[in-house]
Amino acid sequence: MWAFDSVRKDVQKKLGSEYRKYFKRSRKILFKRFNELSEYQKQKVMVMLSISPNLYSAHFMKEEFFKILDCKDHKKAKELLLEWMDYAKSSNFKRFQKCADTFYNWFSGIINSLNTPVTNGFTEGCNNKIKVLKRNAYGYKNFSRFRKRILHIFN
Repeated sequence: MWAFDSVRKDVQKKLGSEYRKYFKRSRKILFKRFNELSEYQKQKVMVMLSISPNLYSAHFMKEEFFKILDCKDHKKAKELLLEWMDYAKSSNFKRFQKCADTFYNWFSGIINSLNTPVTNGFTEGCNNKIKVLKRNAYGYKNFSRFRKRILHIFN
């Protein structure tokens, strides 16, 4: 999404003030999956995509990536991801090329994550609670007291 957003911003900078405001206000519908948009929203997106071929290509790449995430078959997802990475690497967009490089570096982990429903969301939530506690407390002088407060949060 950040790669697509950088293309959107680049296109937006080159436009006149009227189109720039239109693009800025329509950011959320550009990020949304195309098949989840209403007919009116689809028309708005098509107008924006017709203005810039770069934006059209970036939007296509975004939608193709969502298809990979929706894929239920592990092998099919792997094939689609490899095709997407090759396409992104050969594109003219530096952000998509950087994204493809990152995917190549972490390919086995990404494929494994598509295969299992397990996430680290619970752990991230616990870390967030502890950080909020630290922020609200303005620091604890006594570590034992801080530890007890953390344990109290999770009871």
